[in-house]
This record gives sequence, C-alpha cells and structure tokens, in this order.
Amino acid sequence: MTTYTLLTLVALIAFGFLVGRRRAIAWAGKSLKTHSRPRYHGYYVGLWAGVPALALLLLSLISAGALIDMMVLAGMPEEVIESRSDSELDLLLASVKNTAAGVGFVSDDPVVLAAAEHLNELQVGSEWVTSASVIALVLAGLLFAGRRISPSFGARPAVEKAVKVGMIACAGLAIVTTAGIMFALFFESLRFFERYDALDFIFGTTWSPQTAIREDQVGSSGAFGAIPVFAGTALIAAVAMAVAVPIGLRSAIYLAEYASKRMRAIVKPVLEILAGVPTIVYGFFAVLTVAPLFRDAGVLIGLPIAANSALAAGVVMGAMIIPFVSSLTEDAIRRVPKELRDGSDALGATKSETIRRTILPAATPGIVAGILLAVSRAIGETMIVVMAAGLTANLTANPFEAVTTVTVQIVSNLTGDTSFDSAKTLSAFALGLTLFVITIFLNLFAIGVRRKYQETYE
Repeated sequence: MTTYTLLTLVALIAFGFLVGRRRAIAWAGKSLKTHSRPRYHGYYVGLWAGVPALALLLLSLISAGALIDMMVLAGMPEEVIESRSDSELDLLLASVKNTAAGVGFVSDDPVVLAAAEHLNELQVGSEWVTSASVIALVLAGLLFAGRRISPSFGARPAVEKAVKVGMIACAGLAIVTTAGIMFALFFESLRFFERYDALDFIFGTTWSPQTAIREDQVGSSGAFGAIPVFAGTALIAAVAMAVAVPIGLRSAIYLAEYASKRMRAIVKPVLEILAGVPTIVYGFFAVLTVAPLFRDAGVLIGLPIAANSALAAGVVMGAMIIPFVSSLTEDAIRRVPKELRDGSDALGATKSETIRRTILPAATPGIVAGILLAVSRAIGETMIVVMAAGLTANLTANPFEAVTTVTVQIVSNLTGDTSFDSAKTLSAFALGLTLFVITIFLNLFAIGVRRKYQETYE
C-alpha cells in the first residue's frame, strides 16, 4: 500500500508541475508579461503538492508502528498486561507480530491469536488512512498553488526561498544527528563509567571485556584498559598511512603534472576502481594472500611474523586507501593558481623545484584534508582487521604481531546476545565516545593547517 501511495504521490507532483508550467506558457502565448519563467510556476505547484504530503507520509511511517503497538497492548486483557514486566511485554509483542506475519515462532495462545488479528486490522486501517490523507493533502496543495499562480506572481522567489529553507533544514538535520550521536554515546558511556573507573579505562593496559555469567566465576568483572585497543588502532593506521600516503601523493603528482591526457584517462580510472572494491574482498585478499606471504617471507629471513599481523592488515588497508589520497591530492594540486607556477618558471625553477617549493606548499590544505580523510577511513575500518589482524588486544609496537582495533572491539561487544546492563556491552559506547573525541581533534587540526596556509597563499 505504501508503495502505491508513493507512486501516486510522485505522479500527482509531476502532474502539478506540468499544469503550472502549461499555464505559464499559455500566459506567454497571450502576450501577458510574467514575473517568472514557466518552469518556476511548475516548481511552485509541484512543491506545494509534494512537500506537505511527503512530510505527512514520513511522519506516518515513523509514528504508526509505535501507535499500533500501544493500541494492540491496550486491547489485550488487563490481567495479561499487569502481570508482566516491560521486557516480558516486549517479548509478548514480538510473539504477536510473528504470529500476525506468519513467520518465526507462531503462538497458539488464544490471547496472542486475538492480538495478532487485531494487529493486522490496525495495520490495514492505518495504511488506508495514511494513503487517503496523503492523497487528499496532495490535491489540496495542487488546488491551493494553482489558485495562487498568476502572471504577476513571483514564483521564482518563492521557489528559491523554499529551496533555501530545505537546505537549512538539511543542515539542521545534520547538526541534530551529530548531537544525537554525541549524547547517545555520552550517556551510555556514563553508565559504563559508573561500573568501571574512567582512569582505569583511559590508562589501563589490559583489555579483557569477557564477563562471567555468575559472580563467583573468575574474571567476572572483566578488564577494560583501553590503551592496547587504541595502540592497535594507531599501529595499523600508521602502517596503512606509510603505504597510502607516499604512493597516493606521488601518483597524484604524476597525474596532475607529468602524465599526458591519454595516460591520465587510463591511470586515474584504474586507481579509482580500488575505491569501489568491497572491504570484505580486501579482507579475503589479506588473509589468503598477503598474510601467508609475509609469514613465509619472515621464515626465510628469520623474523617471527604472526599469521594475523598488523603488518598484513595495514598494508592491505593502505592499498585500499590509496585512491582517496590520490584523488583528493590531485584535486588540491590542480586548484593551485596558474600564476604561482608561472612565477616559479619565471624565476628559473625546474619543474621538480616548482612542484616541491611552490605547488605542494600551496596545495597543503587539500593534501592534509585528503590524508586526514584517509586516516579516518583507516581508523574506522573493521573487516580487514577482523580477518587479517585478529581480535587479540595486544599492547605492542611490533607490526609483526597480532593486534586489534577500536571498531573491531565495538562490533565484537555488540554482537550476539547482549545485555545493555553489562559493562562489556557499555564499554563499546565508551570506546565510541573516545574515538569520537579523537576524530574531533583531528578535524580541528586539519582546520588549523588549512587556515594557516590559506592565509599564506591567498
């Protein structure tokens, strides 16, 4: 039902655009002077037809499920509801939904069967009400906008104002989303620090989040010293950057300054193909090819390289990140004003001297941005680390040993049967909050570098 409603909505919006545009063209044919071009009249009608209706449809999709759940619980016998806790009510509601959909475990309890039938009725009724309301709102928008447009009506300023409001709303949504993530991490982290000392988390050197089921078992409290986890993250990111930055920077310089148009048309797409390869493929390549290769090479030269090592994960991750560094660096180099190149040439500098002493310093803001984006990608990578570096929280600076990263531990602690009252699960939020703060400082550093060099070369 929702799909058909959405298709009908799109068709009516297109119809409104065509009607508004045709009316404006007809005015022009009658030699009437119009304030705006015909397409803006079409945009105006389409906006009034689509925006309110889309907002209503989105609101319905967000809130209908919760309202229906409340109505289903309210329709069940009071003795069934009052005798259950909140978690038991959630399980009961899940059983009702499974029974109504006919998937998973289907209950034969008469109360559940009656609630499932009631749920289906409410869902069908909700869909019909939503569809009728959306279509009615579209028609009302078409009628309202159709009456407002006229040869003297300023359709273009109205449309531009609506677009501006939409952009402000998108920017506000991004800010609200970021704030929501920050507050969610912060408050869940506070719950973790109520159970575990913050200083021990920040400066502790033992990470063993496994907690026992019974309090009398050994290690029931777990150990959440985060230094080994962040050290592993930094080690793998450093190896990845040691691979990606030199290769990506040099390839960008070659493509921007030395390569012919034909060579650039061949090399650049090949580099960008690497960015489109799924990370799981890189993980398979790391664990099946690179890790055994490094291990066998270590045996030949007498170095003990583990089967799962930071070196293998970092090298493969660096290969994955090369397109990001190369593409962003090339764009930064191409944005350097031609006057700087001409001035360097006029002073008798060679091409390599111009690149080293003029172009690269002027392109530093873009280069730093590309490198920091690559660092963020390396810090946030999970699959390659899981497959090639392992899950061992090992405090070491030796890239030949197995380590783990923050993101891997977050996924590990939130996977499977989890309880949000346990320190193990809550530790994932503490790791996420710490990583969030580190990312903010990286961004602030990038902003500082950009401002410094922009002042120098503007």
